[in-house]
Amino acid sequence: MNRFLISLVTGVVLACGSTAICHAQTIRSEAANHPRIAAAIRELEGAIVYMERAPHDFGGHKAAAIRDSQAALVELRAALAYRAQKDR
Repeated sequence: MNRFLISLVTGVVLACGSTAICHAQTIRSEAANHPRIAAAIRELEGAIVYMERAPHDFGGHKAAAIRDSQAALVELRAALAYRAQKDR
């Protein structure tokens, strides 16, 4: 019985791992196919870090700019992951 459970758990872990690897490869492929979206993600990530570290509040717009930039990142990443999710 223990060998069966170990085999079952090992199989599930391997299946999940290979699915995650395939998912990541598809996202990288989509990023390569859509370099402007991938670049926008990198730039937004950098802008968020810059704004978070800035000593001033950009005329009262800092919090909203960070929040909205983070929301944009979610949407851009979802756009790149769409095909990976569709192919599952």
